[in-house]
Amino acid sequence: MLRTVAAVVIDGLAPFEFGVICEVFGIDRTEEGVPPFDFRVCGERPGEPIRTGVGASLTPDHGLDALEQADLVAVPAAKIRDEYPPLVIEALRNAHERGSTLLSVCSGAFILGAAGLLDDRRCTTHWRHVAEFTERFPNAKIDPDVLFVDEGDIVTSAGTAAGIDACLHVVRRELGAVTTATIARRMVVAPQRDGGQRQFVELPTPQHQGDSLQPLLAWLQDRLDEEHTVASLAEQANMSERTFARRFAAETGTTPHRWLTTQRVLRARQLLEETQLTVEDVAHRSGFGTAALLRHHFTSAVGVPPMDYRRSFSHRQPPNA
Repeated sequence: MLRTVAAVVIDGLAPFEFGVICEVFGIDRTEEGVPPFDFRVCGERPGEPIRTGVGASLTPDHGLDALEQADLVAVPAAKIRDEYPPLVIEALRNAHERGSTLLSVCSGAFILGAAGLLDDRRCTTHWRHVAEFTERFPNAKIDPDVLFVDEGDIVTSAGTAAGIDACLHVVRRELGAVTTATIARRMVVAPQRDGGQRQFVELPTPQHQGDSLQPLLAWLQDRLDEEHTVASLAEQANMSERTFARRFAAETGTTPHRWLTTQRVLRARQLLEETQLTVEDVAHRSGFGTAALLRHHFTSAVGVPPMDYRRSFSHRQPPNA
């Protein structure tokens, strides 16, 4: 279970990437059924301010000894440098040896690399830093095209908003789809995004409906088990097919078919986790129609067949069950 989360901060901290970790793990959402996290902000010298990269300071309440009980140690982005604080490096190595999961956001991967924790491992960081990262850590297996990489005990994410994806992925992995969806809904973000860091355009969520496709996407979420075509969706949106396809790509960064496939895989994951429906029934309710089609798309997206996924995760129960 994911109970204790420690965020490690150093001088040159990037506030947004740190804020992502705080937003997912540091806010009490128990009234909505989210399990409580013991969230700790940790630095070399607790009670002493550190400088961020935007002309402000932040004061950690905990020292590095607070990492000792952490299930997850999160490393936000910070200014890239030749040498990182030795005590921080040692604390991260010790946390890894004790069995904590380590999570880096953006250039936080450089800190894990400096600790020697990414040698011979797949990992990622912001695409702008890939060349420098490769030069500094030639033994790491950097993937510049993905939003995040899950290596089990180490999760690395790409730039800025990809940290949200990685944090929510860890929540999904450890606590299931319902908890993830609850946190994502409060944050007004998608529980899981499609595509890699170079090609994805964040789905806007404006306060006013306007001419955004957000109402259509919400409508589709309730009808994933129905048949949809570009023509029928364009008609629903009151647009020509050409205008609809162009608008859809601009607002979601992908095609209607790929977006639907991703959402259907997410629905299938939830049904596999929370119900005892047969794979055939899961296929129908998630919109794939047949078990064979579900297996094809699910395995391609998740990496394992539906039944293997159920064997690993079906023990989870929704909050308050």
